[in-house]
Amino acid sequence: MSVEDFARMPNTALLRRASALAVMIAMPGFALAQAPQKTPAPTPAASTPAATAPAEPAPDTVVATVNGKPITQGDLANAADDPALSLPGVDEAQKKNLLVDYMVDLRVGAQAAEAAKVGDTPEFKRKLAYFRDKLLLDDYLEQEAKRAVTPEAEHAIYDQTVKLMKPEEEVHARHILVDNEAEAKKIAARIKGGEDFAKVAAETSKDPGSKAEGGDLGWFTKERMVPDFATAAFAMKAGQVSDPIKTQFGWHVIKVEEKRTKPQPTFDELKEQIDQHLIRKSQQDMILKLRSEAKIERTDAPPAAETAPEPKKP
Repeated sequence: MSVEDFARMPNTALLRRASALAVMIAMPGFALAQAPQKTPAPTPAASTPAATAPAEPAPDTVVATVNGKPITQGDLANAADDPALSLPGVDEAQKKNLLVDYMVDLRVGAQAAEAAKVGDTPEFKRKLAYFRDKLLLDDYLEQEAKRAVTPEAEHAIYDQTVKLMKPEEEVHARHILVDNEAEAKKIAARIKGGEDFAKVAAETSKDPGSKAEGGDLGWFTKERMVPDFATAAFAMKAGQVSDPIKTQFGWHVIKVEEKRTKPQPTFDELKEQIDQHLIRKSQQDMILKLRSEAKIERTDAPPAAETAPEPKKP
């Protein structure tokens, strides 16, 4: 979420503050820390104390009060966890100031709403019950996710995954794309006559995606390319240059640089996907188990249609 998105929140006072911040950040040459930084004089290494990170304030540390009611560091932490209040690119000091201002506005408004008995209405109580249930479930699911993602479970899924992966052939190739066969034949003849493929590709290829790279397509498996191109490339040997090949994009001259069996992905490459799988599965299993153990009665379902009696046989 950008600073501008934060500024669009339906809170007039916060909107003014965040908008002003957005304008300042957008100004050319604006420095978030405008005071000149003094370079401390060097001190002998023996007398330099060990660097220690400042201690985090305790959650019950009071950062402000509103009509005598405290706003604590824990309140700020809860606000910071709200995705709607994300401020990437804003330093911690400015972010804290914004969050404190937001919490002040929130408390001022909430106290006014309390005085107006907004919280006593049946509609508000229904909303409060709904969001309480939602927050409880969200935290419960988060706890389940933490229990599910263990090194043992991660490596078990990784081992199962790589066992199921069939070896795939990959080709590293270059190509030159032109509009007609005659031009493609001339280009193929130039390259087979000794000209550098990458240089010719940079001069003649119509493919904007690879032209600047000398026609380099990198490594690819067969299914990633259109059939006619893939069939030709995978039938060639390393170092071979093709005759013109026609596809729906035009005419190609292909050079195969290397061929290999596609390497299996490492654990680190798959870890994020594995973790997401473990989280989703554990949470889904938990909900299904809870549903199976609960007594659930739907009172909104229409009554089952009565089955018409079968006619008596004569």
